Amino acid sequence: MTATAADYSWFEECFPELAEAYCFTLVHGLPPAEVLRRLQGREEPARTGTEETVEAAFDLLDSDDTRQLIAMTVIGDWTLLIEPNGYLGVTEEKALPASVGTSWIAHFVNINAVDSFLWVENGTKRLAFEPGVPDHRWGATPDEPLEAMHRIGFQFWAETSDSDENLSTAAAFALAEHLTGVRVTPELLHETTFTCGSARIR
Repeated sequence: MTATAADYSWFEECFPELAEAYCFTLVHGLPPAEVLRRLQGREEPARTGTEETVEAAFDLLDSDDTRQLIAMTVIGDWTLLIEPNGYLGVTEEKALPASVGTSWIAHFVNINAVDSFLWVENGTKRLAFEPGVPDHRWGATPDEPLEAMHRIGFQFWAETSDSDENLSTAAAFALAEHLTGVRVTPELLHETTFTCGSARIR
């Protein structure tokens, strides 16, 4: 059964600092060390929970604004990457070469409400779009998950309602779950001790 935006309504309420600006990426079949290698990164001290991770990310940016902290954990066959205030996962110049031989699904929001979703398979961009504007999609297979996107709760122009609620962030989490089978939970974000690294953003 497809996850829906309602399944992730907790994210912005429970993790407001992270929800302001983040990038979540799921990479299939590669351990954290290999993902970091593909991003030409280096190891950083482990952090427990996203509060520690957010603090460490901003500390790193304060000391070296050319690097982005990446917190990683393994969930089944996937490695989850969390970048507080980051965007490496949706940067095609990084993601496409890093995705060779695997699947790469990432979504991003920044403090200005700019957002992006990226699905790459073996170096090929299959789907890219802005979750707040799902009617405009591009890539090799931009319509493959379209039916699921409607069920998830993306706000298409023809389906807009009078509600002021913005579901795009929650819907992006649900689409990532639909494509990977990985459910992100509050407990995961609160309790996980993340393997950390950093990589250059420029």
